[in-house]
Amino acid sequence: MSKAHRGKGIRAEKNHGRGVCPVCKKENIKVLYEQEVAGAKVKICKVCKAAIKNGKAV
Repeated sequence: MSKAHRGKGIRAEKNHGRGVCPVCKKENIKVLYEQEVAGAKVKICKVCKAAIKNGKAV
């Protein structure tokens, strides 16, 4: 099974896809998932994406 968010795809991104998640404020975490938060499209981390998908308050 392929790993969609690993390898060559993130090498081209700034800092290899790492940064600060705008939702949970964690630093140096992979921010690869594009999501609409508060009316704006932002890239968020895997944990926050799962929380939003499952209806958790973020």
